[in-house]
Amino acid sequence: MTKALSVLLFIPFLVVTVLAFAAVIRRLLGVRVGPGRTLLAAILATVVTSPVLAALAPPDPASVSAAEGMLLILAAASVSALIAMVVVVVLEVLLPAGTLPGPVEAWRGTRRRVDRARRYSAIVRIALRHGLGRFLRGQGRGPTSAAARRRLARSLRDALDEGGVTFVKVGQLLSTRRDLLPAEFVEELTALQDRAAPVPWSELTLDTSAFAEVDREPLAAASVAQVHAARLTDGTPVVVKVRRPGIATVVERDLDILLRLADVLEARTSWGRSFGVRALALGFADALREELDFTVERDNLQTMAAALASSPRRGVEVPYAYAELSTDRVLVMRRLAGTPLGAASPVLDGLGDARRQEIAAGLLDSLLDQVLVHGIFHADLHPGNLLVATDGSLGMLDLGSVGRLDAVTRSAVGRLLAAVGQGDAVGACDALLDLSDRSGEVDERDLQRALGMLLVRYAAPGSSAGVAAVSALLRTFTSYGLGLPAPVAAVFRAFATLEGTLGLLRPGFDLLAAARDSGHRRLTETFAPRVLEQELLALLPMMRGLPRRLDRLGDAAENGRLRLNVRLFSDDQDRRLVTGLVHQALLTVIGAAAGVMAAMLLGSGDGPRVTTTIGLFPILGYGLLIISVVLILRVLVIVLRRD
Repeated sequence: MTKALSVLLFIPFLVVTVLAFAAVIRRLLGVRVGPGRTLLAAILATVVTSPVLAALAPPDPASVSAAEGMLLILAAASVSALIAMVVVVVLEVLLPAGTLPGPVEAWRGTRRRVDRARRYSAIVRIALRHGLGRFLRGQGRGPTSAAARRRLARSLRDALDEGGVTFVKVGQLLSTRRDLLPAEFVEELTALQDRAAPVPWSELTLDTSAFAEVDREPLAAASVAQVHAARLTDGTPVVVKVRRPGIATVVERDLDILLRLADVLEARTSWGRSFGVRALALGFADALREELDFTVERDNLQTMAAALASSPRRGVEVPYAYAELSTDRVLVMRRLAGTPLGAASPVLDGLGDARRQEIAAGLLDSLLDQVLVHGIFHADLHPGNLLVATDGSLGMLDLGSVGRLDAVTRSAVGRLLAAVGQGDAVGACDALLDLSDRSGEVDERDLQRALGMLLVRYAAPGSSAGVAAVSALLRTFTSYGLGLPAPVAAVFRAFATLEGTLGLLRPGFDLLAAARDSGHRRLTETFAPRVLEQELLALLPMMRGLPRRLDRLGDAAENGRLRLNVRLFSDDQDRRLVTGLVHQALLTVIGAAAGVMAAMLLGSGDGPRVTTTIGLFPILGYGLLIISVVLILRVLVIVLRRD
């Protein structure tokens, strides 16, 4: 009974002792240490306290008074805490905090790696099942006949469709690149835009109580959702966009693979760093996540409708969204009359070439209004996202993917378009530098000459290069170490996608010539008397206060009261450089001091006995010697390493 009571009393005492050591260690170190390391150090301190106390105590414990005993216990606890703190510091040097994940993170990471491996395996199996394995090995030869190209294109479309939303998005982009792909591939990949495999009605989650009727057969099935025709209780025709079940999990897994690939490219390739591959991948991932949340598309529809209403009539509209009936998984919109552009050839043929030219120009002007005036634009205007009515008016669908630009970026994009229209290489260079992210020094004169050559080749009157000019511009960015922020990259992507769409609206449509004409009109409107009057009225308050401010500056300079405040180390790179140098100096000093202390301890005899054959001073001396060698070697590695 007495023994059991002693055990019950010892356990709380042990817990209190460990917690007290943990609190003392964290307080003395002065930095936040993880709970795992703190607990490990506290347990170590508790374990070594008894041997340290035995080493410090005299041979005859009976001769020790109560006061001396308390001092010995305090000294043993202090030495034990010091040993535990040294262990924590050594662990921080060898394994910095965050290097090893915790148990929960390790379990989740293992599950993610297993899921990722399964996804890799599934992608390879899909390619093999559709006869694309030889291309994965780099041994495939291109088809030589139209029938063979059509079979390969059909296999590629089926593989992309089965691969999931990320691969469908790639196929959608490729379907607009008629300059790169044969007609057979473009025709097959266009099917990915509105004819993906539908999900059975029984697997969808949809509350039908707000509708008088819902057609269970989908109007269209896209990569993220499928659309069903319905009628509200008042008879209004609507369409219901329902998200595919389980698509969010698949997208997150694919985006994880995509972002890891972007990290590898940016870390191991110079073009990946200069082009900002990770930033672009993050922008694509954010856009795709927005597409999965239909409340974002609902808000985009409302914002875009207001923007189109405030612009001149371009013949483009968006459907009205019923916010009260929509959720993050379901979007209810008024149904627009029309035929998808990919199947609207009979409608367009009946309108005549002049009307088709007008429709295409109106769509281009609408996108320019969205980019330059409103700062919100449809970033994925492929043919599947446009409806053509019998009168030629257009309806924009699928606003889950939109781009947004701030006023400064919109101004730079406008200056770039104006400079291209005027053949001004200097103005185009200035605008591009304002739009880009610089990773180092740029030879601006050489960049101006390169842009001048591009303008002569692609932007001269009579040129019809189209998207090839965008590709050449992006290659120029890469060669000069410039990167595009994600919103600016979305602008280039929008115009590259739009070219294929405009080609369906009006075969042979000259995108660059129409953009130049639109730029001239906008430039004329900019210098209209009404616009100039508004700008002068906006500048008037600043101009009125300018003489007073100049007088104050002159008076302060004359009387010696003018001061300049410069913030040192305001740049992150400067702070990191100075911090690294200080850390190296501290490591050198601490390593040298530890070496000196080790030499002194090793030359001072054995000191108090830890065991019958081992003294305390040699243990501390050799420990400090190891710490000194590790720190000095760490500094030498940093000094001798060449990046």
